[in-house]
Amino acid sequence: MNLKPTESQKEGEIRLVSRNRKALRDYEILETIEAGVSLMGSEVKSIRSGKLNISDSYAFPDNGELTLKNLHISAWESSGTESHEPLRPRRLLLHKKEIRKLTQMVAEKGLTIVTLAVYFRNGKVKVELGVGRGRKKHDKRQAIAERESERLIRRESKRDA
Repeated sequence: MNLKPTESQKEGEIRLVSRNRKALRDYEILETIEAGVSLMGSEVKSIRSGKLNISDSYAFPDNGELTLKNLHISAWESSGTESHEPLRPRRLLLHKKEIRKLTQMVAEKGLTIVTLAVYFRNGKVKVELGVGRGRKKHDKRQAIAERESERLIRRESKRDA
C-alpha cells in the first residue's frame, strides 16, 4: 500500500498521518488489513492535526468485534468540556467475515494484531493493521543486518552505474 502524505485530499487519495516503524522492527508481519475506526468528532480533529501516538497500539477480539487499545489521541484544545478520553478503547469497523478470520488467526497461532499506520482516505480515518508474530532479539539483529547489506548493495550498484 502506498501511504504518502499529500497536501490536498482528492477522490481516492491517501493522506498519511502516522506510521508505526517500531512494529515493523518488532514483528514479522504476515498479513495486512485496512479498517475504519469509530471515533468522536474531537478525536478526528486531533488526528487531522497529527496529535496521536500509535507506537503501543494493538487490536484484540472482544465479543464478536475488534477493539483497538492504547491508541493515544490527544484531547482537542477547543472541545471544551465535551472532550474525549485519550486512551479509551476504540471499536474497529470491519466485516464479520474479516473479524472471524482475524480472531481465528490470533487464537490458533498465537499471533498479534498491531497498528501499522493511521491515514485519511476520502475524508475517513483508516487504520492499517498487521497480523504478526513477535520477533526474538536475535531475529531483530538478523533483520537489521539484512537491511544494511541490501542498502550497501544498492549503494554500490548506483556508484557503478
